[in-house]
Amino acid sequence: MKILALDTSTDYCTVALWQDGAVDMREALAGQRQSELLLPMVGELLGRSGLAVSGLDGIAYGQGPGSFTGLRIACGVTQGLALGAGLPVVGVSTLLAMAEAAGAERALCCLDARMGEIYHAAYLKAGAEWKTLHAPSLCAPDAAPALPAGQWTGCGSGFAAHAAALERRYGAGLSAVMPEVFPHAREIAQLAAREFAAGRAVSAEQALPVYVRDRVALKTVER
Repeated sequence: MKILALDTSTDYCTVALWQDGAVDMREALAGQRQSELLLPMVGELLGRSGLAVSGLDGIAYGQGPGSFTGLRIACGVTQGLALGAGLPVVGVSTLLAMAEAAGAERALCCLDARMGEIYHAAYLKAGAEWKTLHAPSLCAPDAAPALPAGQWTGCGSGFAAHAAALERRYGAGLSAVMPEVFPHAREIAQLAAREFAAGRAVSAEQALPVYVRDRVALKTVER
C-alpha cells in the first residue's frame, strides 16, 4: 500500500510517503509559507520514488487541532489531489500523531493554542493501538483534565509555552517532557495505514479540519 501524508498544522510543513511500512519524508520550518511549499514538497517526494498521485492508494492529512490556516491548507490540498486521482482519504488527529512520535505508552499531548490556552489530549497504548483517555479539547493549562495515577510522557509545544503551569497541574505524574515533539506527516502516515487497512477511509469530499476552537483572536476588551 502506498499512502501520501501531509501536515501543516504548525509552523512546520511535512510530507511523507508510506510504502508497505517504509517511510520517506520531507519537512521544512515554513512559518507562513505553507501554501507555497507544500505542493513542491509533495512533487519532490513522489518524484524521488518515481510515483504519480494516481499511483497512490490513498492520502492522509493532519486534521487538527492546530493553526486554522494550516489545517485548511492541508485539507484543501488533500481534497484537490484525492479528487483528481479518485483516491480515498484518512484524517488523523495531530495530537494522536504526537503521541505516536513520543514513543511512550502514556502520552499527554499539549499544543500551544495561543491566547493562554492549549490543545490537550491524553492517550494510552494498548499493543499496537491507541486508546483515547481524553479526546482533543481546548483548555487553560492550569485547568487541564486530570490524569489517572501513573507515569506520563508530556509532549508538544504546550510544554514549552506553559511549562510552569503544566508542571503545577501534573507534577510528579510526568516522568518525561518532550516539548520538541510536533505533529509530523511521518506518524500521520503510520497511523493512517492502519485506518486504510481497516477500511475506514472516506471520500475526498469528507476531508475536513477539526478546529476544536471556534475563534482565532481575543476581543479588544479581553486583551
